[in-house]
Amino acid sequence: MTTFNQPLGGNEVPRFAGPGTMFRLPAHSDASGLDIAIIGVPLDIGTSNRSGTRFGPRQIRSESVLVRPYGMATRAAPFDSFQIGDIGDVPLNTFNLEKSIGIIESYYDGVLAQGARPVTLGGDHTIALPILRALSKKHGTLALIHVDAHADINDTMFGERIAHGTIFRRALEEGLVDGNRMVQIGLRATGYSAEDFDWSRDRGVRVVQAEQCWYTSLEPLMEEVRGRIGEGTPTYLSFDIDGLDPSVAPGTGTPEPAGLTASQGLEIIRGAYGTNLVGADLVEVSPPYDSTGNTSLLAANLIFEMLCSFPGCLRR
Repeated sequence: MTTFNQPLGGNEVPRFAGPGTMFRLPAHSDASGLDIAIIGVPLDIGTSNRSGTRFGPRQIRSESVLVRPYGMATRAAPFDSFQIGDIGDVPLNTFNLEKSIGIIESYYDGVLAQGARPVTLGGDHTIALPILRALSKKHGTLALIHVDAHADINDTMFGERIAHGTIFRRALEEGLVDGNRMVQIGLRATGYSAEDFDWSRDRGVRVVQAEQCWYTSLEPLMEEVRGRIGEGTPTYLSFDIDGLDPSVAPGTGTPEPAGLTASQGLEIIRGAYGTNLVGADLVEVSPPYDSTGNTSLLAANLIFEMLCSFPGCLRR
């Protein structure tokens, strides 16, 4: 299937694209012929705190050169299983959030029409709303696994109905996501009222606050999540890097203390295997706040695990 960056020796011929693509995969102008399309959405005009996520896709791609083609714990082989390519970045209007939302939705309509499942490099979390709108046109109401420090269910932010902290309220209101098949994992820290997370709960969402995850494996939780979602239900995975603790992922715009560990992040994504995953994103990586590149490197590894969690991924 998709060829991958391998160490070269002797007279071997390179079988990969340049270092500017994710995992040094072949670069594609569109999603034609792909099972999974990797897409960058370098948006940061939907943020409420520190900007910089427009540089996320670039830095994640750069750090992804260290990721190898096989998952040694799961024995997963995504590049033997699927045709995967990097189709570049969505051409946004960086001066207008509303227009960018429309551009993203239209772009993903095209990707889905070509039969590919999207894996997205963000960009701030606002991008998930137009992606869900496009996916729901094809698949109907979706199940959702949402990893985040924040519920993103504000009605407005500074009077705006669409921003990175409102998107899942809009998604539930618009019927893009089924609250009874939605789980939010890692929510924590301070809020605007004691009832901040209750709007989700009132609509059937399973809310797992970070404190419930401390000092424990999340494998039992993900078994519960798979049962809640049900076999065959089209499922989307949206992973905000700030769901993880700033000690492992400092490069983000709205860090919160006492978050999930890196290993728990892996458990969540691996635990999505067995669902009918139709798309995924990794958002809110802001490279200016981590000069080591470790946040982007972790993000690249999490994205690899997402590829391993799509139905049909071989286990060696």
